[in-house]
Amino acid sequence: MQVEVLNINGEKTGKTVTLNPEIFGIAPNDHVIYLDVKRILADKRQGTHKVKERADVSRSTRKIKKQKGTGGARAGSLKSPLFKGGGTIFGPRPRDYSFKLNKKVKRLARLSALAYKAIQNDVVVLEDFMFDKPKTKAYQSIIGALELTGKRSLLVIDHNQESQNIVLSTRNIQRAESIDLRLLNTYDVLKAKKLIFSVSSLEKTTEFLLNLKK
Repeated sequence: MQVEVLNINGEKTGKTVTLNPEIFGIAPNDHVIYLDVKRILADKRQGTHKVKERADVSRSTRKIKKQKGTGGARAGSLKSPLFKGGGTIFGPRPRDYSFKLNKKVKRLARLSALAYKAIQNDVVVLEDFMFDKPKTKAYQSIIGALELTGKRSLLVIDHNQESQNIVLSTRNIQRAESIDLRLLNTYDVLKAKKLIFSVSSLEKTTEFLLNLKK
């Protein structure tokens, strides 16, 4: 699949790049996408929910009434869940929601997400660019030129010292995010309306993902 290369003003440069069919041309697998997104969202859960159960409630353990002759059930403590202020029965406890997926499943899910972006023509390739200093307005103008203002976009970069200014420039723009190509994942790819690469970051991303398949 051929994609036209644009400059930072959103104009066509007359150049094209080819999206590697081993990555962007596979048949997407919906089920592995579902599994990987479920895993990523589960990893994000803090799991810090907690309520006081019977053993956690601080109340007197004095027997509140005699055991027999009242006509009611026996009651041995105010900590009982049956009384107001007592412990909660089977309440939530802190837990880890994360679960494991095989590497091949996660790899196929990520490639499937990238393939969907290519099918929907949501892959944008820009000429290589750099900022001499962090400047939100500079990246905002690029987003505006691509008609992505207010829309969720994901800039894929090779995160190093040279690209640090680009990373800092994207931080304060709503719905515009950047990600290191090595951290590219199924959820972030699908969440973005457009996936933005520079020519060099596309080459490095392709190389990185192909090496993972070996």
